[in-house]
Amino acid sequence: MTVGTIRPGGRTARVRAAVLEAAADALVEGGFDRLDLADVARRAGAGKTTVYRRWGTAAGLVADLLADMAEQSSPRTDLGSLLEDLRANARLVQRTLTDPRQGALFRAVIVAAAGDARAAEALHRFYAVRIAEWSSCVDDAVARGELPGGTDGAEVIRAVSAPLYYRLMISKEPIDEAAADRAAEAATAAARAGVFVRSAGAVE
Repeated sequence: MTVGTIRPGGRTARVRAAVLEAAADALVEGGFDRLDLADVARRAGAGKTTVYRRWGTAAGLVADLLADMAEQSSPRTDLGSLLEDLRANARLVQRTLTDPRQGALFRAVIVAAAGDARAAEALHRFYAVRIAEWSSCVDDAVARGELPGGTDGAEVIRAVSAPLYYRLMISKEPIDEAAADRAAEAATAAARAGVFVRSAGAVE
C-alpha cells in the first residue's frame, strides 16, 4: 500500500493525491496536533482555498487519507489454507507497521482517533473495510470444513492483528515475522477450537 499514489482522473484526482501525500508527510513529521491545512496546501502546491473548501478541518483530511489508504490496500490472498491465509495477513500488517513511513503514519492516525470523534470514525471505517475483505478467508475455511460453522471471521482477523498493534502502540517490542507468524498460529488454533463461534442470538 502506497499512500498518495496518483491515479488517472484528471486535475481533481491529481490535487487530491498531492494533498493526501502532503498530509501523510505532515502527520509523520509532526503528528495530528500539528497538522495544519495551510501547511498541507503549501507542501502540495495547492491553493489554500481549495484545501479548506474540500476538507474543512484536519480531521476531515485524516478521514479522506484513511479512505484513500483503504482504496489502495493490498487485496487478501487465497492460499487454500486458513493458516497460510492468516499468516499472509499477519505479515502484511507486520510489513506495514515496520515500514518507517507507514508505521509512523498509523501511529499518528491512531493517536488522532483517540481524541477526535471524526478521526475515530474514519479509522473505524478503514478497518471495517480491511476486516470485511480478509474475513472471507475464514468463511472459505468454514466451507472447506477447517473450522466449525458459525465462526466469526471478523473476530478471527482482529485476533491476528491485535498483538501486532499492541507492540506498535504499547509494548514497543519488535514487530518481526516471528511475531506475525505467532499471531496467525494462535488465531488459527483458537478458531479451530471454536473460540470464535458466534453465540446464539449474536448480532452481526
